[in-house]
Amino acid sequence: MRSGFVLIFALLLAACSPGAGASDSLNVVAINPILGDVVSRVGGEHVQVTVLIPAGTDPHAFEVTPQDAAKIAEADLVVINGLGLEASLEAFLHDAEEAGRVVIASDGVVPLEFEDAHEHEDEHEHEGEEHDHEGEEHDHEGEEHGHHHEGEDPHVWMNPLNVITWVDNIAAALTAADAANAAAYQANAEAYKASLTELDDWIAQQVAEVPVSSRQLVTDHESFNYFAQRYGFEIVGALIPSFSTLSEISAGELAELEETITAHNVPAIFVGASINPSLAERVSTDTGVALVILYGETLSASDGPAPNYIDMMRYNVSSIVDALR
Repeated sequence: MRSGFVLIFALLLAACSPGAGASDSLNVVAINPILGDVVSRVGGEHVQVTVLIPAGTDPHAFEVTPQDAAKIAEADLVVINGLGLEASLEAFLHDAEEAGRVVIASDGVVPLEFEDAHEHEDEHEHEGEEHDHEGEEHDHEGEEHGHHHEGEDPHVWMNPLNVITWVDNIAAALTAADAANAAAYQANAEAYKASLTELDDWIAQQVAEVPVSSRQLVTDHESFNYFAQRYGFEIVGALIPSFSTLSEISAGELAELEETITAHNVPAIFVGASINPSLAERVSTDTGVALVILYGETLSASDGPAPNYIDMMRYNVSSIVDALR
């Protein structure tokens, strides 16, 4: 009997010892699947990651449930993108922010302003106009379109070098919360950053196959500006001229976009897998331009073409290059 008690006591000690199981892992909530993937790469076996917005869901249309709010409240850390992407979740993040449990992955990334991203288009549009009318034209343009092109673009992950900043911020936060595993977090971070650098090189090589004159993108909404800036593309237009898919396009803007697509001989419209394609299908029918599905703000299911961030970028780039070269 004594040996039986000793065995039971030993098992209880093992179950309660550090590193015994998932209960000892950091409980981390990542707002979306892309952030969740990066947190998992850095945290490895020492973190238990819960993704709030399921794969395949439009993040702009996501609504928090009571169960989601409970996950945020119970998390050791909550990882968000920042730059206004999670504005609709502010009320649910308030307590976590007050407790210092929110990690803003994009801290340190130099954000693009929407007016900066379209500055070259404005200059081209007004080229040749009389100088004394420039102020009036720009004022008028601001009245019509200012609500679309103001503020910072939150889609920083479309440039892999920005995800390196994510990795550094996430590794620092995990280390601060769990110093005992700091070495593991740092090693994982360095290995993943090397993979991101390789990804950046690979993208540049693939894009080189597309003639500069053909590097023109029409997307479903304003989500590829960082990609375009990094790899030398021009954003010709967007079906929804806003960073949010919840915005709407006017009939005049839609007609202008279709004219632009025709004038630039754009071969394809790139539409996110999580976006309702009805508007894109209408434009495709009107212009005869093909639709190409990409993963811009979400990942695919585990058995799909974009189950993680690096595969997502490889899939997107291959699709873009195939459509444009």
